[in-house]
Amino acid sequence: MENTMASQSAVANPSAASKRLLPWLVAVAFFMESLDTTILNTAVPAISAALGVAPLSMKAVLASYTLSLAVFIPISGWMADRFGTRRVFASAIGLFTLGSLLCGLSGNIHLLVACRILQGCGGAMMVPVGRLTLVRTFAKADLLRTMSFVSIPALVAPMLGPIAGGLIVGYLHWRFIFFLNIPIGIAGLILVYIHLPDYREEQSHPLDVVGLILFGSGIALLSYVLEIFGEHTLSAPDISGLLALSVILLGGYWFHAKSLAFPLLQLKLFTIRTFRAAVSGSFFTRLGIGGVPFLLPLLYQVGLGFTPIESGLLVMPQAIAAMTMKTIMPGLLRRVGYRGVLISNTLVLGLLLMAFATIGLRTPVWVIILQAFFYGAFTSLHKHEYTRLCGYLRAEH
Repeated sequence: MENTMASQSAVANPSAASKRLLPWLVAVAFFMESLDTTILNTAVPAISAALGVAPLSMKAVLASYTLSLAVFIPISGWMADRFGTRRVFASAIGLFTLGSLLCGLSGNIHLLVACRILQGCGGAMMVPVGRLTLVRTFAKADLLRTMSFVSIPALVAPMLGPIAGGLIVGYLHWRFIFFLNIPIGIAGLILVYIHLPDYREEQSHPLDVVGLILFGSGIALLSYVLEIFGEHTLSAPDISGLLALSVILLGGYWFHAKSLAFPLLQLKLFTIRTFRAAVSGSFFTRLGIGGVPFLLPLLYQVGLGFTPIESGLLVMPQAIAAMTMKTIMPGLLRRVGYRGVLISNTLVLGLLLMAFATIGLRTPVWVIILQAFFYGAFTSLHKHEYTRLCGYLRAEH
């Protein structure tokens, strides 16, 4: 077990005003991070045209942000324990804001990808450290209500992101998609230094630097191989060599983590059969649905000729359905059970993905909206059920 002696330095007992403001600070951070994953999708054709690249090449801009989240989220808890929640949370907002500014100033796709990685570094620390601060500030009786409050922006942002991106591209300039984060980030920095409690551990375990290098480089290389696989820019031997190297790096992390008490990622969790089934099932399902938020706006704009604003409106039913579905999820899971819902929901998602392939120039708009609505509902159910199942398993073990 990690050392649980927490030294709540600087603000051991946050004031009543700080406790009232804290959920709003974390909620705004959640909103910024969640909005940034959706607002860019609608603007992909416009940005690709401005940068002089093919629309499909823009997948690197979106993937780099997500990849940065995956690499740096595991170290966010250690950084908060080592340097304090206030300093890390403020640094996260600062990095995210700086990355947003640089993204808006980027003149080519390579620079934009690099700045998105910087932006992802900040986003990776904002959400986990925000949750950690709430857990250490509020009593258990108030924690559920507080967590429910701060999760609302994460639900609203995907609904607003596509239409906001379409409006910005349609009436302003695509660079304002990134500049939008700057005033919010500056205000957040000021409020964090005034009101955010500063918690840290008296003693923290050493950071698994070797594990971070092995895992981060392995995942990054694997992502790069998958990205260029369809572009035919490298020969088959080159791609095979890079793929083998990524497997070696990830395998090296697996052997390395087995010998540590505090590895970067706790692989012992995979010895739990139900946890292993939940994570692997979610992984393979998300391989199928992960590219949809990127591909649908391209289909609507490049394939069907809709404007960015119209494209954003066509994506919105997915978010509306996702929010609606959450009201019936608990009852559905109690009635059918996790296994029945997971299997049937995965099959339905596969059918809905195939239905998108039938959309053409003569497809009525109401059919597209109906497909988007059902896809959003079942995608939300998929994410919700796996999240609840993993949370249940964590409580059991």
